[in-house]
Amino acid sequence: MTSFKEFLNQLSKLKNLPLPGLESQLKMAAVERLEEMQAVALENKLPKEASVMMLIYPKNDIPHFVLIERTQSKGKHSGQIAFPGGRKEKTDIDNSVTALRETEEEIGILMEDQELVMPLTSIYIPPSNYMVYPYLAFAKAELQFTPQPSEVKSIIEIEVSELLKDKNVSRTTLSTSYMQEVSVPCFYFGEIMVWGATAMMLQEIKDVLKKVEFKT
Repeated sequence: MTSFKEFLNQLSKLKNLPLPGLESQLKMAAVERLEEMQAVALENKLPKEASVMMLIYPKNDIPHFVLIERTQSKGKHSGQIAFPGGRKEKTDIDNSVTALRETEEEIGILMEDQELVMPLTSIYIPPSNYMVYPYLAFAKAELQFTPQPSEVKSIIEIEVSELLKDKNVSRTTLSTSYMQEVSVPCFYFGEIMVWGATAMMLQEIKDVLKKVEFKT
């Protein structure tokens, strides 16, 4: 098992690697022809902007990352498993600030305790008309989370090594407000199922980490 210090040494190598981008994300796309659908949607709409954070941190000296379970609401992404993040505000000077600020607001980790590593590939989400900008960051110390009750139902901590295990990739059949009884690719982390845009972003991170031969 890789220690957190060893993981940080490997993490520094990521900045010099090209991102696999959409090719990687499409491995976990919920519908066929997603690339074409996104291009058509973007021709006709001016998407809103949001950012999310893949925050890696030590827990018992083992690299973990955090996801959240969103509270139930009337929104299209209510109740889903997601990265901490949210919409860009006028006061945010760029999308990385949005990711840092939203992570502090949603799970209580101060912006100054999050060390940005790099941006990942942006992804357009047609149902909510958002262009989402993901970022990778780390925290050097173990974290104490303070979830925002109106946004976050629960905090989910996952070992990074679990992301790299191919046995955790599966498929499930589900229905949403915009599709019925569709088979979609997903990650299973124990009983936690992650699909959709979050799974697509996780797949890119998985592929990037494998390039630097991160050891499980």
